[in-house]
Amino acid sequence: MLRKIGRLFTIKTRLEAWLVIYAIAVGAVERGAHYLATYPGAGGWMLALACTGVVFLAGGKLLDAVRKPEPAVAIGPYSAPMRRHALIGRSRPRRLPMDRASERRISRRRD
Repeated sequence: MLRKIGRLFTIKTRLEAWLVIYAIAVGAVERGAHYLATYPGAGGWMLALACTGVVFLAGGKLLDAVRKPEPAVAIGPYSAPMRRHALIGRSRPRRLPMDRASERRISRRRD
């Protein structure tokens, strides 16, 4: 029974996320106004700005959580993109050819 009640409080769509963000923003503005009345001056303004800043952080987290992840495999008539680079990178050490190894022992540059 608790699981059924818990599903009611799950945010499933972006619309629901925006509504929750709006509710958080209204509460933050109300709390900010209360701080301005209680703490006049710079302290009240700092607390009010902190309250409104939390809305941006919470809203970003909510919208990121609701967004569907991109599929790992492309679905459709298109094939997967081809790999353009070799599997061995430039940072992997390579052996010098035998005839050039005796000429240059310090530098591997070929200008």
